[in-house]
Amino acid sequence: MKYLSLLFLLFSIGLTAQEDFGKLIFEDDFERSESQEEKDELGNGWTTSSDKTAEGNKQVDLRDGHMYIYTHKVAWHATSVRHTYAFQDGTIGLKLKFDDPNDTIHLNFTDIGEKSVHAGHLFNVTINPSSVKIEDLKTGKMKQTIRTARKNKTLSEAQKKELTKKGKEFPNTLETGKWHQVYATVKGNEVTCTINGKVIGSYTSPGFAHETKTMIRLLVAKNIHVDDMRIWRKK
Repeated sequence: MKYLSLLFLLFSIGLTAQEDFGKLIFEDDFERSESQEEKDELGNGWTTSSDKTAEGNKQVDLRDGHMYIYTHKVAWHATSVRHTYAFQDGTIGLKLKFDDPNDTIHLNFTDIGEKSVHAGHLFNVTINPSSVKIEDLKTGKMKQTIRTARKNKTLSEAQKKELTKKGKEFPNTLETGKWHQVYATVKGNEVTCTINGKVIGSYTSPGFAHETKTMIRLLVAKNIHVDDMRIWRKK
């Protein structure tokens, strides 16, 4: 009886935490199959970059009730798996599993309509088995003027110094071969990453407060397993 009571308490705490995220506006448990295995066929509003970056070859597979993202041998860019949404403040939740210590995923928050930055990049929450990095791209390296200067190798000393303030990396160990619950929460100019119930790190930067976040990109250069995707809108 005590064991059942504890389970109910933990379940209630989990529900309360998710209710605090705001209104659930998207969810996907990937419990479906594809009609073929030659091309990406995710359904439920997902799109990928495979047509442009991998000559149309399949890079995303629905297998055993989850999404497996990988890079084809001809790909010239990290695989991008995308879904639209709309919030100013909110939370992205998903489960991740790494096969290799070198695997990495970027949760790339985007506004395609924002022309002051390259390809709409606003900020990243980058997760691998050894760390989490939170980085402002809008006022950092993806800002058009900064990106041009970096490509032309004309960054001023002041710009170089400013770029060092656009993100922070937090050490964190995740076991490979196991699922991990991740939440990335945006509140004003602060982004917080929580994994397996533990706050790994928070960072504040002006680009995080961008008024409209309209797309999440899952950027994967090697391999990653993803399940139970959720998006909540707080504002």
